[in-house]
Amino acid sequence: MNSLENKVALVTGASRGIGAAVAFHLAKSGAKVIVNYAGGLEAAQQTVAAIQSAGGEAIALQADVSNPGQVKDMFDAAIAHFGRIDVLVNNAGIMITKLLKDTTDEDFTRQFEINVRGTFNTLREAATRLAEGGSIINFSSSTTRVMMPTYATYVATKGAVEQLTRVFAKEVGARGINVNAVLPGPTNTELFTKGKPQEVIDRLASLNAFNRLGEPEDIAKTVSFLASDDAKWISGQTIGLNGGMA
Repeated sequence: MNSLENKVALVTGASRGIGAAVAFHLAKSGAKVIVNYAGGLEAAQQTVAAIQSAGGEAIALQADVSNPGQVKDMFDAAIAHFGRIDVLVNNAGIMITKLLKDTTDEDFTRQFEINVRGTFNTLREAATRLAEGGSIINFSSSTTRVMMPTYATYVATKGAVEQLTRVFAKEVGARGINVNAVLPGPTNTELFTKGKPQEVIDRLASLNAFNRLGEPEDIAKTVSFLASDDAKWISGQTIGLNGGMA
C-alpha cells in the first residue's frame, strides 16, 4: 500500500543504520526521499541505489545539520529538485557515553550541537518551508526513561528534543503539520553494537518484553505510519519503540 504516494520526505542522517532503513521504507511506501548525510557519501549513495533498485526515487544531499547555512541550502536543493517537502525525519545524531566527571567541554558541545541544534535548525526551516499538512518525526531515545550511567549528556540532548517536539507541535498545528518524537530502544545497528561485549548486548536485549534487540525495520515501519495521513491526529507525542522496555 503506497500510503505516502506523492509525498516527499527528507531524512537526516540517512546513510546507514536506522536512518537508511527509514529512508528505504518511506520510499517503499511511495515517497520520494532525500537521503541526507554529513560525511558518508558512499554509504548515502548505496542507500539511494537500494531505493532506486526497488523502484523508488531518491537523491543524496550533504549537510551538517548543526550548521544552519548548510541546512538552509539542503532545503533549497531538495525543494528545487522535488518541488516540495512533506515529511521531515530528524534522525541525525551522535552518542557519546562517558561518566559525567569524564565528559569534556568538547564532548558536551559536540553532542548538543548535533542532537539539539541540528534538530532546531531543521525545525526552524520546516516552520515555513514544509508543505501544508506535512509531518515531522524527531528521534529521541528510550534511554531518557531509564537511569543509565555514562548516558547523562546524551539523554539531556534527547530530553531537549522531546520538549522541542511538544512545543513545536502547537506552533505548526495551524498549518496542518503534526510533530512527534520516537524513542527507539536497543536496536541492532553497528552504532549500537560496536565496541560492546556480547554479554552487554544480550543484557540490554533482555530488558524488553520480546528478549531481542529491535531491528531498524521495526523503527522504520512506525516512522512510515507517523508520516502518513492515517496518523494526522497524533501530534506532540513521544512514542517508545522499544518492545516494552520502558
